[in-house]
Amino acid sequence: MNQDWQEILVAPDDPIEQVLHVIDRGALRMALVVDADRRLLGVVADGDVRRGLLRHIGLNHPVREVMNAAPRTLSSGFSREEAVALMKRYDLLQLPVLDASGRLIGLESQREMLGPPRYDNPVFLMAGGFGKRLHPLTEACPKPMLSVGGKPILENILENFIAAGFHRFYISIHYLAERIRAYFGNGERWGVSIEYVEEEKPLGTGGALGLLPDTGGLSLLMMNGDLLTRLNFAELLAYHVEHGARVTMCVREYDFQVPFGVVETAENLVTRITEKPVHNFFVNAGIYVLDPATVRSVGRQQKIDMPEIVERVLSENGKVVTFPVHEYWLDIGRMDDFEQAQSAFDESGIPGAA
Repeated sequence: MNQDWQEILVAPDDPIEQVLHVIDRGALRMALVVDADRRLLGVVADGDVRRGLLRHIGLNHPVREVMNAAPRTLSSGFSREEAVALMKRYDLLQLPVLDASGRLIGLESQREMLGPPRYDNPVFLMAGGFGKRLHPLTEACPKPMLSVGGKPILENILENFIAAGFHRFYISIHYLAERIRAYFGNGERWGVSIEYVEEEKPLGTGGALGLLPDTGGLSLLMMNGDLLTRLNFAELLAYHVEHGARVTMCVREYDFQVPFGVVETAENLVTRITEKPVHNFFVNAGIYVLDPATVRSVGRQQKIDMPEIVERVLSENGKVVTFPVHEYWLDIGRMDDFEQAQSAFDESGIPGAA
């Protein structure tokens, strides 16, 4: 039985943002909502929070508004066979264990019972850009090879995927391609397989998909090679499969504040004045899951960007879903982003760790 469950207990009125910190600090990717007598009221996983965000439930709201109030549980004295069967039947990673009065007495995890997961889905990392906004750092070094926390950005990304159970990697290269090849080789040092897709000329943010070999009938995870995140990639893949999507696009909530009072009018009459309103948007986070048909739809040497691929799927009435990223996420596109990444490592260790 997992011994860390007491570190993820929260109260029903705790703010969602506070619970996210509990989830993020722990290795179990969930929190257990209990009352003062430790009776289980519900469970909260990343997916519950994401669904709440999509319903515009604010992070300052109590966690009871997004928790799963009817989770699957085990009774004390359960058998291993019973636990494994329940986990497999409902595709669960953890099961709370309750005594006869409904009090929480433990947590059983699939990882401990069945061993670490392993995913055969290919992972495509985009590392061919010029990184011009980071000159002079990128004049002799590809941006994904810039060091953050004592190792290249791309190595941080690779190790996060490996920790989540992925082992088949493709890396798109163009600018200073040999620097990347020489460092990562065939992946043997990490116990994984790495193959390279080299663009003779830049093909946009999605064109390199057309250069991939046949990767089989599995969905492909795709990520920009200049991102640092704590995103749970296994949960992202499960979300994609659960929703039967052709494309799953990771999105990040972005707030924009108008620096003036906004005046609303009807003809020449003022109807309302809102002082410095804040507007909320979801922006593209540069991480996707694509079904095989979408990957195959990109022609060889076709120049195309990812938004265009998504629009094309939508025009075919294909299903595209969003996956909100509430974990640490940083796009290292400018010098101040690079400096922010260095500070984050100095203050809290490796923000990209899975």
